[in-house]
Amino acid sequence: MVQKYQSPVRVYKYPFELIMAAYEKRFPNCPLIPMFVNSVIISECHSEDGASQVIERRCTVDVEAPRLLKRVHPENEDWTCFEQSASMDIKSFFGFESTAEKIAMKQYATSIKKGKEIIEFHLKQLEEEGITHVPRWAPPPAPTPSHAMPVSSARAIPACSSRAHPGSTDVLPGSPDDKLDADYISRYLGKLTPFQESCLIRLRQWLQETHKGKIPKDQHVLRFLRSRDFNLEKAKEALCQTLTWRKQHQIDFLLDTWQCPQLLQDYYTGGWHHHDKDGRPLYILRLGQMDTKGLVRVLGEETLLRHVLSINEEGLRHCEENTKIFGKPISCWTCLVDLEGLNMRHLWRPGIKALLRMIELVGANYPETLGRLLILRAPRVFPVLWTLVSPFIDENTRKKFLIYAGNDYQGPGGLVDYINRDFIPDFLGGDALCDVPEAGLVPKSLYRTAEELENEELKLWSETIYKSASVLKGAPHEVLIEITEVSSVITWDFDVCKGDVIFNIYHSRRAPQPVKRDGLSAHNLACPAGNNVQLIDRSWMLGQDYSMVETALSCREGESVQGSHVTRWPGFYILQWRLYSSPSCTSSSRPRVDDVLASLQVSSHKCRVMYFTEVLRSTDFRGSMSSLESSHSAFSLLSAATSSSNQSQTESSISR
Repeated sequence: MVQKYQSPVRVYKYPFELIMAAYEKRFPNCPLIPMFVNSVIISECHSEDGASQVIERRCTVDVEAPRLLKRVHPENEDWTCFEQSASMDIKSFFGFESTAEKIAMKQYATSIKKGKEIIEFHLKQLEEEGITHVPRWAPPPAPTPSHAMPVSSARAIPACSSRAHPGSTDVLPGSPDDKLDADYISRYLGKLTPFQESCLIRLRQWLQETHKGKIPKDQHVLRFLRSRDFNLEKAKEALCQTLTWRKQHQIDFLLDTWQCPQLLQDYYTGGWHHHDKDGRPLYILRLGQMDTKGLVRVLGEETLLRHVLSINEEGLRHCEENTKIFGKPISCWTCLVDLEGLNMRHLWRPGIKALLRMIELVGANYPETLGRLLILRAPRVFPVLWTLVSPFIDENTRKKFLIYAGNDYQGPGGLVDYINRDFIPDFLGGDALCDVPEAGLVPKSLYRTAEELENEELKLWSETIYKSASVLKGAPHEVLIEITEVSSVITWDFDVCKGDVIFNIYHSRRAPQPVKRDGLSAHNLACPAGNNVQLIDRSWMLGQDYSMVETALSCREGESVQGSHVTRWPGFYILQWRLYSSPSCTSSSRPRVDDVLASLQVSSHKCRVMYFTEVLRSTDFRGSMSSLESSHSAFSLLSAATSSSNQSQTESSISR
């Protein structure tokens, strides 16, 4: 298994040519990098005009020297952006190749962490040798015809050069604006080891490639890496599942759309309260004073769940604000739970069920957001609650729990060690006024029946505009849309959550009927979440019973696709997602590498898509999916500015 390393970008406030001269002094060996015992030049080539120089070196332990990406800083052409990448593949080491690769790469990354110190060390050496300036490369002058206009005195920049022209406002690909700068990591993300930096950069690059510019914020990406102990593959899987969940349930817009019921404001005993000594936002929950049974009986589990999710969304915002206020990375918050008043009423089974579901959802989608949990005044009944809840809390999170019985929190090692005295709430013996209410019992006259609560929850989640469906081998998923007005616009927005699919659009003048299969009801054309519906009968013939109105689109796992189609005829249009299969190879052709790898990665003949469709009148359509207020696909709170590329066809547009 090849081991990879990717460094962050480091900025040197020196010209590029001087940095390269210092870099060359690292070879053939450098005492500051013990791993480089010696190195030899394998190949060396220079362009005719002297613009480029490529040197390939290999050290004595068969580790390929890092490749230098040559760029200057876009803000100042006398600064240099410097980053390194490396890969290692040990061919034979007595059956321990993988272990040896990991050990060697770890040592290499540790040495490269000192890269800036090493370059600056050699810069001082150059200065001692009297070298403070290296002439810049300039293209050879081209012969000027006698009838040509005079050449400007400004220095010409070749088209292929990666140097930014002074005063240019364009952002260069690969500049610090789309790369992770080492200073930025230290300022906003915290101290990371070289291995952790490399994992973050590689995961970010993977997201850029698969999500077409919709990149979650670096703090959020880092949380998932930390929760998976920087296992890149596990972090990828968990992060993709979360982004899909956020999009399906419109979590990005929760703080703008959620209206907290008045009863919840009156009887929910929790709220934000200043910050702890580390600058983390502080959330106080007076669980012992909360009538959990009454809240569940009146509002239902789904309403309480949405409220808890809104609290976590607020926590993310508070962390960003506190990072700016305190000038240091803050990515999690502290929670103080007061259990005074906790009794057997709180162990009501439906209430415990709701609590466990909240723990599961928060743990999966907001990892590493809890910095510390202070549990105060734990009564005798607490061990019972802890026995029920603790198995659902991961070990890393349990290590952050501090439990105090009685008044132990008032002594040494108590609240004063974590919260400034000025911010300790008055009900805990402090001086700070706290807005969290004591609440009380919810009137039983407000209780609702189980049927009423179920109807309310169905209504609540029916606001989710995205649906999910499975795509099976030999059983595509299809959605039927009836069009009565010519020139109506069919729009779609879907994510490929698992596997690869082919997307098609067909037209038929007669209404198809769902294909009957075990486990599916044929009386309903709507697709329940997660189910699979097939409409086109196997007896139908393409070109006679139905026709294709769009070119088939291949969609890979992780892609987001948006598009629209202007209808020509009335009738029935069918949107189809079917399992992607590699094209069969003829005797004169070989399978593509991408297809072979894709077939090896798919462990089962099943894909999953999440989609939203809408039909607009031609007068309401404004030309592109980006202008449709009714369809949202960007991760607005967790992503930076997004960009989408639109591929326009004669009567449709598709973008990823």
